[in-house]
Amino acid sequence: MTVDQMSTVADRPRAAATAGRTRSAERPRSTMTTRRHRAFYMFVAPWIVGFLLLTIVPMAYALWLSFTTFDGISPNWHYVGLGNYRELMNDSVTWDSLGRAGLFALVSVPLSIIAGLGLAVLVNRPLRARGLFRTLLYLPAVVPPVGAGIAFKNLFDQNAGATNGVLTFFGFDAVGWLADPYARYVLIMTVLWGAGNIMIISLAGLQDVPRELHEAARIDGASSWRTFRSITVPLLSPVLLFQTVTGVIASVQTIMPMLLAPIATTGGLTTVPQSNYTYMIHVFSQYFALGRYGYASALLWVLFVLILIATGLIFRFTSGVVFYNVDPEAKK
Repeated sequence: MTVDQMSTVADRPRAAATAGRTRSAERPRSTMTTRRHRAFYMFVAPWIVGFLLLTIVPMAYALWLSFTTFDGISPNWHYVGLGNYRELMNDSVTWDSLGRAGLFALVSVPLSIIAGLGLAVLVNRPLRARGLFRTLLYLPAVVPPVGAGIAFKNLFDQNAGATNGVLTFFGFDAVGWLADPYARYVLIMTVLWGAGNIMIISLAGLQDVPRELHEAARIDGASSWRTFRSITVPLLSPVLLFQTVTGVIASVQTIMPMLLAPIATTGGLTTVPQSNYTYMIHVFSQYFALGRYGYASALLWVLFVLILIATGLIFRFTSGVVFYNVDPEAKK
């Protein structure tokens, strides 16, 4: 084999690699982009289908029902346009129940956030069996709401409840905890009992606060309360905002009073104490007690719009006090 032949053989792998790179460079970019888009939509397709079938379609169906007199059974329904909305605008029971729901949110949301944050501060300290305390405090949040409601109903029952048993043992009279005016306090206690969920979220936020800031404040002579108020709380403001928004949405949609209601003897129906007759209980009554599907759907759509407005107002009025720890270079 001559020198020229040996050089030709040695150059073959290099020529093949160069040809491969040329073919890769010639591959259309649109094909690669299409494949990436296809893979993305395949991964998100289950969520999109679930969102359409379980959220958008039911909401559209409820919107259509809100313009009718459909009762869920009879085929003799009529299109009434905005008749249901005009009725609820003039319904004093609707606005009273909405006011109770708003008052319940105004009281329960701050209390639950304060309780959860306080528990998070406690279990964030270097204590013995800290993991055990965290688990025990979080357990009530895992209990299903139905089980929690039944437990509180049995606990505060006027005749056989453990609370009145303790009171009578010490010579006090039994209290009707599940009737007015005490029913609202029992309801708030059920909310505080499940503050472990807020505790976990606040605990994650506390552990994300840089220790260097606390050490610098301690060196400057700041007290623990001043450090907590001036450093910890501002850095936790995004977490607190999230808990406020989700807490307001959950509180105005609560239906737990139905589980705390005493059983009335009139007609064999379950009644709700007036103080706990919130907006969702009114919706429940219109749906299942009176069979007014159209009117109840209108009530739900009004609540949906009010929640959107309340969420927007919360973001609007807290924009100047929420601190986001983001690198300015990351915004570019």
